Parts: sequence; structure tokens; C-alpha cells
Amino acid sequence: MTDLLKTSLNRRTVLQAATVGAVGVSPALRALVHAQGSDAPEKKEVKIGFIPLTDCASVVMASVLGFDKKYGVTIIPTKEASWAGVRDKLVNGELDFAHVLYGLVYGVHLGTAGPKKDMAVLMSLNNNGQAITLSKALADKGAVDGPSLAKLMAKEKREYTFAGTFPTGTHAMWMHYWLAAAGINPLSGAKLITVPPPQMVANMRVGNMDGFCVGEPWNHRAIMDGIGITANTTQDIWKDHPEKVLGTSADFVKKNPNTTRAVMMAVLEASQWIDASLSNKMKMAETVAGKAYVNTSVDAINQRILGRYQNGLGKTWDDPNHMKFFNDGAVNFPYLSDGMWFLTQHKRWGLLKDHPDYLGVAKQINQIDLYKSVASAMKINVPKDVMRSSKLLDGVVWDGKEPAKYADSFKIKA
Repeated sequence: MTDLLKTSLNRRTVLQAATVGAVGVSPALRALVHAQGSDAPEKKEVKIGFIPLTDCASVVMASVLGFDKKYGVTIIPTKEASWAGVRDKLVNGELDFAHVLYGLVYGVHLGTAGPKKDMAVLMSLNNNGQAITLSKALADKGAVDGPSLAKLMAKEKREYTFAGTFPTGTHAMWMHYWLAAAGINPLSGAKLITVPPPQMVANMRVGNMDGFCVGEPWNHRAIMDGIGITANTTQDIWKDHPEKVLGTSADFVKKNPNTTRAVMMAVLEASQWIDASLSNKMKMAETVAGKAYVNTSVDAINQRILGRYQNGLGKTWDDPNHMKFFNDGAVNFPYLSDGMWFLTQHKRWGLLKDHPDYLGVAKQINQIDLYKSVASAMKINVPKDVMRSSKLLDGVVWDGKEPAKYADSFKIKA
């Protein structure tokens, strides 16, 4: 399979890849699998699970706009109630793929998030665009960011409750990291609970939590409903951070290589389409706001995907680091260092007892060769390095080097 994935494309094939034949499978897909003797996807119809969040958009639009048919498959987007449900259905094969939390895939692979199964990250679906919301009640007492929250918690002693969406997932890790950067120990100084994304606003309304981290549109919805404020965006925590991925099981990739490539191409083309223009973003917002998908008003979605932010306290700003789905291919490359970062945080917070083989695990899960072959066929830019370097909000640089040392370096940890 590895040799197949590395099959080089001659100049004529690359030129063909930009167009689709009048009949059947796209030449880009055909070129990739010619060596196998058949370019037809093994499975013609695939179920892709998603949670009602703005960042499910590339999966939804791949289906709605017919990019899936172009590559010889039919995507059935399947709305799920919780990340635990997505996990279980990926593990038992009820779902073929999912719009899924990066850290959930890693948790399943290592058995730290329930059942253990070899998993695959095919590509990143989006960067940025999540946020940390604090209740209006806290904001009224002056807690509007990390430092002012820490001050209030030190002064008014009680149990403070914050929510993420899944124990090993991105939102839980952003919330842990943000609290710790403000000097609050998320394990001993606060209570952290798990709430599915669409239920966040309702739970805050009845006073079940003081704050939460979730994807859009639920942070903006809390502002619209007058019950919460945006304390920080996740791009404030880590600019261009990894967020959702297109995930599946390692078995599925092995058994259905053509199908996997076809789905990746359809979702990549949808990602390109979303980021191509403001009008496309607005059409996307109208589509995913519908009952079948996110089930909210269009105005809860369309502002923040254009980078127009308000914090619920009168401040408005244009954020250049809003949610991105393509960004000339920079979004979608499954950097090994991105996956490794989640492992360092799982170790930091005691979800992993021992240091894993950080690089080895990332190489098993992130399908770098497969992604490169698909991107190359579609003439999408691929970075030269499988690692990237970023400075997070506490000033600490993460570059994928010395992950064990990095994980152990934090003052606040399990």
C-alpha cells in the first residue's frame, strides 16, 4: 500500500487532475490508483458522522454541492448527538468516517478514551474558530478573561464548574491550557465536566456551569442569548491551531483505499470552495444553519466565519485568524507535531500515565503519505516539513521536538 500511495504522477496526469472526465471517476483519483488495476471506490456510499458545529461545513458542503459524486462516491452526512456517540460508531463501523476531535482519535488509538482501536487522521478540516465562554454572572463580577477569573476565584471561594465536549478532545485541552495559563489548576482548583456542544448554551442558561469551551456557533449563540461572554478565542491560545479532523479507522483505510482517497478529494474540494469567497462562506452559513445540520439561525454562524467578532461586553473586532477550512492547503496537512501536542497534554493532565512514543504514535495515525498523494493529484500545496512551530498564549513554543520534556515542563500539571 505504501508503494501505491507514493506512486508518482507524470506531468500529463497532473494536468488531467485539474479536470474531471465526462463519465465516471475523476482523473485525479484514477491516476492515484492506476497501479492497482481499478480506480473505482470500493464503497460507493459512505456515512460521515458530524456534530452540529460550524466546522462540520466541509463535510456537509462536499455532499450538498455534489463534490462527492465527482469522485465516484456518495457522502451521507450523519448527525450525531455527542462525541462519545461518534467514537462508538467509528469503532464499531456504523460510521465510515467522521468530522471528529483531533484528541478523540488519538485517545481511541491509545485506549485513553474508552475502547482501543487503531485509528487514522486523514486530514485536518479546520484551524481556529472555537472560544472560551464565561457566564454573564461571572462577567458582572469582573471575570472577563483568565487573570480576572483567577482573581475572582481566589476571592470568592466555591466550586467553579467548566465544561469541555470530550475528555481527550480539543475543547477540554484548550480549557485546561487556558485555566492553567491563568494560574488556575483545572484538576484541583475547578471542576471540569463533559457536555455535548449543542447542549452548552442550555446548560449555562440554567446555571450548570460557569464557563465552557466549544466550537462555534455556540459561543456566539451564548452572547446572542445574553447568557455568556467570550473571554478568549482559541486562536488567542494558539494561532492557526489544529481543530477537527477527517477521521476513520486504520482498517477502513486498508480495506477501502480508493474510497478513502475519493472522500478526501471531495472534502478538500469543499474546503477550497468555502474559503474561496465571502459569498461562498455566506452560502455555507445558510446551508449548515439548517435543521438537518447545526439547527440555529444563520446570524449565529455568519459573523464569526467572516472574522467579525464581538465579546458580549461591547467590544467588536475583525479577527484575521478566524475559522479557516483551506487557507491554500495550510489547514489540511496533518502535521505530526499537531497530533503529538495532544499527546503531551494528555500526559500533562494524567490521561496517560507514562510518556508514549510521541512521534511513533503520530506516524501511525496521521496518514502523511496518503494526504501528500491526494494533495499532489489536486495540485494543492504541501508543506516541506511534517512538523510546525507555534508559540502559545503562555509564551511557550511547541515545535514537536523533545515532546516528553515539553509535557513535563509545565508548572501546573497532574
